[in-house]
Amino acid sequence: MLGVAVCVGAVGSPTRAQVQEKQQHVVTLGELNKQTARPAETRQANEDSVRHLLSSDAGQKALKSAHVDYQRVDKAIGQLCDEDVAKLADRSRQAESDFAAGLISAKTLAYIILATVVIVVIVVLVT
Repeated sequence: MLGVAVCVGAVGSPTRAQVQEKQQHVVTLGELNKQTARPAETRQANEDSVRHLLSSDAGQKALKSAHVDYQRVDKAIGQLCDEDVAKLADRSRQAESDFAAGLISAKTLAYIILATVVIVVIVVLVT
């Protein structure tokens, strides 16, 4: 009788490996949260790069010379799709880097800033 009880108990209860397998997930909750937050963080960093260029001294001068209100452009940046913001951020970072290295003049930087503003406005109007 004892032998039957041991056999039934062994068959009916899961093994330690089975319990651990059920408790382990392929992706942890922490990793899932990080992956979920990553696109928003990337977009925010890209928006910040564009805003940094436009809010710089050269950016403010270029906006004033074109009679463009920074607040309107700033609001429009938030309306762009992720891909457009990423492209503008790359160009903004490159322009600032080139200007800091002396590869482009302040006048050229102003033209780049104005081109950025025009792109932002056109994209927002089209969408």
